[in-house]
Amino acid sequence: MDIPPLAGKIAALSLGALPVSYALNHVSALSHPLAVALMSALILGVLFVAIYSLSHGEISYDPLYAVFAVFAFTSVVDLMIALQEDGYVVGFMEFYTKEGEPYLRTAHGVFICYWDGTVHYLLYLAMAGAIRRRKRYRNLGLYWLGSFAMSILVFLSGNILGKYSSEFRPSFFLTFPYVLAPCWAGMKVFNQSRAPPSCTPTMVQQEQRKGLLQRPVDLALVTYLILAGFFTLFRGLVVLDCPMDACFVYIYQYEPYLRDPVAYPKVQMLMCMFYVLPFYGLATYALTFPGCSWLPDWALVFAGAIGQAQFSHMGASMHLRTPFTYRVPEDTWTCFFLCNLLYALGPHLLAYRCLRWPAFFLQPPPSGPPAHHKKQQ
Repeated sequence: MDIPPLAGKIAALSLGALPVSYALNHVSALSHPLAVALMSALILGVLFVAIYSLSHGEISYDPLYAVFAVFAFTSVVDLMIALQEDGYVVGFMEFYTKEGEPYLRTAHGVFICYWDGTVHYLLYLAMAGAIRRRKRYRNLGLYWLGSFAMSILVFLSGNILGKYSSEFRPSFFLTFPYVLAPCWAGMKVFNQSRAPPSCTPTMVQQEQRKGLLQRPVDLALVTYLILAGFFTLFRGLVVLDCPMDACFVYIYQYEPYLRDPVAYPKVQMLMCMFYVLPFYGLATYALTFPGCSWLPDWALVFAGAIGQAQFSHMGASMHLRTPFTYRVPEDTWTCFFLCNLLYALGPHLLAYRCLRWPAFFLQPPPSGPPAHHKKQQ
């Protein structure tokens, strides 16, 4: 996958979040939740006008340039929130986490801010750089779409269902455009044309004649998907209070974070059971039978989603903001880490396999012309 150069203009503009957040943190008027919400909306509006003025040509070519530029700015803000909550910096975003979105102070909130401030930030710069140089960024966009969707769905659902359901402030309504914009962006990314395949019809035919046993990499991936599917179903049953002894042992001795009243881990496991588990079944089918051209795109989407989910889940399970009784016990830490790391790594290997050797998933070439179309005497 060709990774485009990063957008220097957007990077410079996004770093403006540092002095802005520092200055706002020292404005005493921002001690009221409504003032925080209004000021946040005003800053985003001014930022959009500035981006439109400085990059009118790029926005005319692809309106997503403005979306990525605004989100790059908010990614820097999220990174400062995470660093502030972990004590690495002081005096930046304390006003916002107190009066705007207090649920960002949870362990889960801190780690989604870390992910947004690093992985999403680099993706925004790369995609904006691709637009500026008129290059493709469809694969990067699909990965970002899955990651962002998983992050926002789990976070919003956890805020509504968990112990912070009574902590809603006016700033919560700013999340609606933050959700609608990626929906529009996702449709535009999916509608972009794919890169032309580098496989000849002969290569496609030869690859699609092979059975599963003749493709050891695909056989290993199918085995992984089956095992990961059982693990996904098991953890879904655990958070649904399944009375089996195995579920009881697991939630108390291996992942007690699943009992945390913040509700984020429960929502995360249910999201995986209802969405990731069916995908694993479909991916197993696509690795067995040729011509499933949809798999490379959706493998990227789910790789982004599971990567973000596992990063947040693993980090929050061991973070100091999580009460001690809900953290991973020291004697089971190795098992917990390896299982969750493999769970995050597998979808990325699947996506890499689909992008690196796509011949098996391409539509088979049309057969030769019928006999009656041959040259007649």
